[in-house]
Amino acid sequence: MASQIQPDHLQVAPDHGARHVAIIMDGNGRWAKKRFLPRIAGHRAGVEAVRRVSRAARELGLECLTLYAFSSENWKRPASEVADLMGLLRHFIQADLDEFHANGVRLRIIGNYRALDASLVQLIDAAVARTAGNSGPVIAIALNYGGQDELVRVAQTLAQRAVAGDIAVDDIGIEAIDACLDTAELPPLDLLIRTSGEQRLSNFMLWQAAYAELYFTDILWPDFDSAALAAALDAFRLRDRRFGGL
Repeated sequence: MASQIQPDHLQVAPDHGARHVAIIMDGNGRWAKKRFLPRIAGHRAGVEAVRRVSRAARELGLECLTLYAFSSENWKRPASEVADLMGLLRHFIQADLDEFHANGVRLRIIGNYRALDASLVQLIDAAVARTAGNSGPVIAIALNYGGQDELVRVAQTLAQRAVAGDIAVDDIGIEAIDACLDTAELPPLDLLIRTSGEQRLSNFMLWQAAYAELYFTDILWPDFDSAALAAALDAFRLRDRRFGGL
């Protein structure tokens, strides 16, 4: 199991250089299976990891932490598991919003979250509105999110604007697409972490990851902690990012 280190004891260079880190939080089910526990126990442990890593991200000076909480493909899971995940999300918002707000954190949601239950959408909107005026780091939660779906929505938006005559087709470029993404106004993605040993993007932030550094770890998400995040940032600091140049 990964070690537990309090944020004020993190051993990481202050000049790690990352502004925006995203995490594919993978391995809750395998964590539970290894302990002969139901999957919901893994998801509950995963929520605790979210709390640890969110606090550590703030202490480590990140401007934005984006967490892949529920993908557009996760609807394929058993209805009981989906209901458990939504219940955990609801509890997390209700239990942790005061701490986020007290620490100046801004909550942001990416993905088509308005397709969720109406009462949950109302809770999310209220949480986002409450923290909107804060000046601290952003915690972005990806809900009902898929990178391909995001790009389809961007294409539809730009096509509608072109048909309406608001923009010319020749004006549709990288900046126009960036401005229509769910991540508009967030810093460019620097580092994408995936836990549990899998080495794929799983339809997450496909556009944003074009020049992000990728970091894969065998640590299962419920065991991921502040030390693991610090190790990822140390590895990022040593990468040579050329963005296509020499």
